[in-house]
Amino acid sequence: MAGPSHAAGIRPEPSEDSVRVLIVDDSAVARAVLSRMIEGMARFEVAASVSNVAAAHMFLADQRADVILLDLEMPGVHGLTALPDLLAAGRGAKVLVVSSAAEKGAAAAVQALALGAADTLVKPGVGSFAGKFALTLEERLTRLTDQTVSPAPAAPGTTRVPAEFDIVAIGASTGGIHALSQMLRAIPASFETPILVTQHLPASFMSYFAAQLAVLAGRPCEVAEDHMRVRPGRMLVAPGHAHMRCVRMSDGVAIRLTDDGSVSGCMPSVDPMLDSIAEVFGSRGLGVMLSGMGRDGAIGAKRLVDAGGGLIVQDRASSVVWGMPGAIAGSAGAVLPPDEIGRMVASQRKPRI
Repeated sequence: MAGPSHAAGIRPEPSEDSVRVLIVDDSAVARAVLSRMIEGMARFEVAASVSNVAAAHMFLADQRADVILLDLEMPGVHGLTALPDLLAAGRGAKVLVVSSAAEKGAAAAVQALALGAADTLVKPGVGSFAGKFALTLEERLTRLTDQTVSPAPAAPGTTRVPAEFDIVAIGASTGGIHALSQMLRAIPASFETPILVTQHLPASFMSYFAAQLAVLAGRPCEVAEDHMRVRPGRMLVAPGHAHMRCVRMSDGVAIRLTDDGSVSGCMPSVDPMLDSIAEVFGSRGLGVMLSGMGRDGAIGAKRLVDAGGGLIVQDRASSVVWGMPGAIAGSAGAVLPPDEIGRMVASQRKPRI
């Protein structure tokens, strides 16, 4: 007769080379299908498959998981409520929310990302798990566990972080929403310098994303529109369908939206934003790069540094994916966790915009 560990779907002897996945879902059918998918992937194995949050905590108390697949709508403790404690119990495990509640534009998806989930994926109906979903799941798991980082000099400090600047431009992707929330909480509501944010998200998420940032930052936050003015005390977010650039006008600085192709292929891309900050603000511009996959922003960051502007990047330890910050860490004036970035930004003096 099988013991308790086998009944819970736990592998007693983990492979050192495999990425271990913990499935937390109240649906027995979903757990079975997800388990078969993961066991069919070369790099991944199912560490355990459990039906509720309590069972997940029991597993994590003495065993390791690298990734947690978390459903949101479960009886008892809701996935969003459980997320912060699961992250703590996982000791570095990345949480991929797999839930029907994570559909495009859903508030639950943005909330999960703000609470620390690495990514979200819409769980299809029981009869639609095969095909594209399986490929997408493997792609997400691979992206979250790929430790390849673009080479960058190990020691930062070639660029100073200016004591005064007139704008803060933040780029982020995978893992960036949680980092943003930590950073913004460390900046007082009285902070007057305008803040621009380019976060890789679908257009349907942007309105709720801006509303969430407004609450976190204690300041007005809007999805940027063409010709919108950059004002003190205001935060603007790039829309999902266009790049956000700054241009100098007779009465100040305005936003221009463009849909040109970008080197990174991202829409919106961080590069056009940072490039325009370099052009308009020069040495009085500050760029911040948070967690994200790839190299988007590296070209714009170089332009900003060459113009005398400042650059701060998130450190590797706190990043879900250290691709975007890692690609430019060698040119940064500081490499810090998000909350320390917020405190450093908040210490600057009144802007001149």
